Amino acid sequence: MKERLPADWKKVLKDVLASPEFAELEAFVAEQRHEHMVYPSEEDLFSAFRLTPYEKVKVLLLGQDPYHGPGQAHGLAFSVQPGVKPPPSLVNVFKELQSDVGVPKPKDGSLIPWAEQGVLLLNAVLTVRQSEPNSHAGHGWERFTDAVIQKVSDKPEPVVFLLWGSYAQKKKALIDTSRHVILEGVHPSPLSAKKGFFGSRPFSRANAALEKAGREPVDWTLPS
Repeated sequence: MKERLPADWKKVLKDVLASPEFAELEAFVAEQRHEHMVYPSEEDLFSAFRLTPYEKVKVLLLGQDPYHGPGQAHGLAFSVQPGVKPPPSLVNVFKELQSDVGVPKPKDGSLIPWAEQGVLLLNAVLTVRQSEPNSHAGHGWERFTDAVIQKVSDKPEPVVFLLWGSYAQKKKALIDTSRHVILEGVHPSPLSAKKGFFGSRPFSRANAALEKAGREPVDWTLPS
């Protein structure tokens, strides 16, 4: 599993990758793939790391675990594979994207263009069984992704962390708030989006923070 991680991230995460806990996680995921349908595919497992090199990370958007329906998850938080209809949470993200920065409704739910610009689309748990949300929570992924958050926090240049919902906001303790910008907000799920996600303007606020730090803003445009 770890051999699929790009070399730059392998170097940064070498301690956690060498731990017995990561070996146990690898064994667990291999067993699950043998016995169940698990998403995303092995090829897509570390897409976020492949598309967003460590040195280029300027925004970290944290999700919880992958989509659990066929053909959806491809290793990027909130994103679905190119050509796949956006799920409800992502529909709400796109509504806010349009009202905040005027980006028209995209043709599909792929966020690859964001990842290629330095937006690390990280889920806290990187695998899931089909039709069983959170089925791989508590099996070791959190230790790995906590290390990722800490290593991004270690970067010398300022990074914007987008933490939507109470689960993501618990990770605030891993971030050096004296050097980085944390934008907390309501989760875009249909259950909570109307309680403050709409109108929160996370995209323009993230860009304002990047520009204030002398960094290139993100072009949030997606193919429409």
